[in-house]
Amino acid sequence: MRKLLIGSTAAAALVAGSLIAAAAANADSGTVVRVVDGDTVVVSINNNDQTIRLLNVNTPETKDPNKPTECLGPEASEYLKQALPAGSKVRLEFDVERHDKYGRTLAGVFNASNQLVNAEIARKGLGVPMVVGENRKFLPPVQAAHDEARKAGEGLFAESIECTLPAKVAAASEALASAEEAAPATTSSAAGASASTWASALVAAKAAHDLLSAERDSEHSIIWAAYSTGEAASKLKALSDRITRADTTLNQVKEQQKTLAATEKKAEEERKAAEAKAAAEKKAAEEAAAAAKKAADEAAAAEQARAAAAAAEAERLRNIPAPQPYVPPAPKYVAPQPAAPSNPYPGYTGPRCYAPGGKTWRPC
Repeated sequence: MRKLLIGSTAAAALVAGSLIAAAAANADSGTVVRVVDGDTVVVSINNNDQTIRLLNVNTPETKDPNKPTECLGPEASEYLKQALPAGSKVRLEFDVERHDKYGRTLAGVFNASNQLVNAEIARKGLGVPMVVGENRKFLPPVQAAHDEARKAGEGLFAESIECTLPAKVAAASEALASAEEAAPATTSSAAGASASTWASALVAAKAAHDLLSAERDSEHSIIWAAYSTGEAASKLKALSDRITRADTTLNQVKEQQKTLAATEKKAEEERKAAEAKAAAEKKAAEEAAAAAKKAADEAAAAEQARAAAAAAEAERLRNIPAPQPYVPPAPKYVAPQPAAPSNPYPGYTGPRCYAPGGKTWRPC
C-alpha cells in the first residue's frame, strides 16, 4: 500500500512538474523598452528587444501611413505608456500561436500589479475585442472589460468625445431636434437661417447615417465598437426616419422662404410706390403753395405799387398851382385883300397877258 502511495505521489509530482514546465514554456518576463501604439509594446527579454502585440484587443490606428489617425488612437497609446512605463517589469503569457504575420510576438501582458493590460485597455473604452488566428485565451476577460466600458460609456462609447460614433449620432440627433424646436419663420431672412440650420443638421445626420449603414467588417471594427448589430440597426432606422422628415421640412422651409421673399418684395415695391406718391404729392403741394405765395406776393406788391402811384399822383396834384382866370386870346389881324381889277374887256374869255407887276392885262 505504501509503495502504491509513493508511486501515486511520484506520478502526481511528475504531472505537476510537467504542467509547471509547460506553463513556464508558455510564459516569459521582461522589461518594457517603449510603447509603439495602443496595442503594441517593445519588451527586452533576456537582453533581446521583442515587439509584443497584445492579444485579443485592438486599439484605434495611429501608425498606419495609409490611414488617418483613428478616434482615440493617441489616447490609447498614451494610456499604454502610463500602464507600461519604460523600465517597468512585465509578465508575458502566450497562446496557440506565438507570432503574427508581421513577426510580432503575440501575448497577454501582465503589469507589476498582475493586471492583464490587454483587458485594462478595453475597460477604458480604448480597445475592442478581436481574435487573431486560433488565439482566444484572453478574449473572455477582454470581452468582459469591453462590456463594462460599454455600460459605463467610456472611451469609444462616450457621447462626450466628439470623434466617437455615439457622439456623432447624438450630435446629429441634437442638431435635428434643435432645428425642429426652432420658432416658425416670419421673414425670408429668418426662413433662410432656418434652412441653413436644417441643411447643417442634415449633413451631420447623413454623415452619421453613412457610418451606421457602412459594412461592419473587421477593418472598421473600431468605428463600430459602440453598437451591436441590433443597436446599429435600430439607431439607423430612427435616424433614417428623422432624415426623411428633415428633408421634407427643409424643402418646405425653402418654399416658405421663396413665398416670404416674394411677399416682402411686393410689400417693398408698394412701400416705395407709396413713398414716391407721397413725395410727389408733397412736392406738388409745396409747388402750389410756392405759386400761391408768389401770386400773393406779386398781388401785394402790385397793390402796394398802385397805392404808391395813387399817393404820388395825389401829391403831384396837390402841389399843382391854382389855375389863372381864363383870358381868351385876341383875334388875329388879317390884312384886307386888294380888290381884284375889273375886266376891261367885258365878255373876253381868252388868254390874258399881264403887264409887269400883274395888275393889268390885255388879251393876247
